[in-house]
Amino acid sequence: MDHRFRYDVNLSILFTELDVNSRAAAAKAAGFSAVEFWWPFSAAVPKDADVDAFVRSVREEGVRLIGLNFFAGDMPGGDRGVLSNPARSTEFRENIEVAVEIADQLGCRAFNALYGNRIDGVLADQQDEVARENLAIAAKAASRIGATVLIEPLSGAPAYPLKTAAEALAVIQRVRQEGGVDNVALLADLYHLAVNGDDPARVIDDYSKHIGHVQIADAPGRNEPGTGGLDFADLFERLAENGYGGYIGLEYKPSGASADSFDWLPRDLRA
Repeated sequence: MDHRFRYDVNLSILFTELDVNSRAAAAKAAGFSAVEFWWPFSAAVPKDADVDAFVRSVREEGVRLIGLNFFAGDMPGGDRGVLSNPARSTEFRENIEVAVEIADQLGCRAFNALYGNRIDGVLADQQDEVARENLAIAAKAASRIGATVLIEPLSGAPAYPLKTAAEALAVIQRVRQEGGVDNVALLADLYHLAVNGDDPARVIDDYSKHIGHVQIADAPGRNEPGTGGLDFADLFERLAENGYGGYIGLEYKPSGASADSFDWLPRDLRA
């Protein structure tokens, strides 16, 4: 695998057999020095003790937190973000401050802001307006610590409106223009793009200057590289040629035990 990139493990999809506060240690034992998480709590504003325990679990292992999702609702129940839901706008804004504080403590400089599903009975235009307002607020808060807000196309959620890189980029550009912010970028998850019919190679070639973070899983199946049909050697070469210098986030479902799913990545390239 490409030696020019740094890799991090998404600990909300890998090592899920362990409790959240034990996963950084497992990633470190597997040879990784960087991790990322979806929102690791059930509430938008968790108890201080829970936040402290999470921060401590990452910090004490000496791994870096690369990315953190804002609160996205009940993900197992089908939610894919709350920031475009007018009824949950306050909840999202309260979460921003907690997320920024956690990121500040752990040196994290990227937040994934899941857009949210379309809601029956609420006009799409109304949702989009609320989303742009909340994304601008999030970006301004993130800028206090030099961080970027990421917007991601998703697959597997029919009501989620951003399925292609072009759709996500249209939102990013409007937030930049209307919100007066420049720290909003594309999260290019090569699995989601491929499953939704986008050509990941073309996305990299056309939109590389807008990409703030890259995540991978093979397609189909969403398992580790080598289990599907994506040509990661070519995709990584394109990323390098187009000047991407960030981390590659491993956001796949392991086909077996998590610790056994990294054979495709030599240990000396993990840290």
